[in-house]
Amino acid sequence: MRWYCHYGVSYRDLEEMMTARGVPIDQTTIYRWGQKYAPELDKQTRWYRHVT
Repeated sequence: MRWYCHYGVSYRDLEEMMTARGVPIDQTTIYRWGQKYAPELDKQTRWYRHVT
């Protein structure tokens, strides 16, 4: 997902990508997952990021 977020893909685009891969999902669900799991992903990946 890092690459999708890095290049500014919308939730609607993600919905279309997932549906094309056989995973029917609504863009609202993707948004809610992001809201729920983003803080934990941030904590887990903090050491990967370098301060410039």
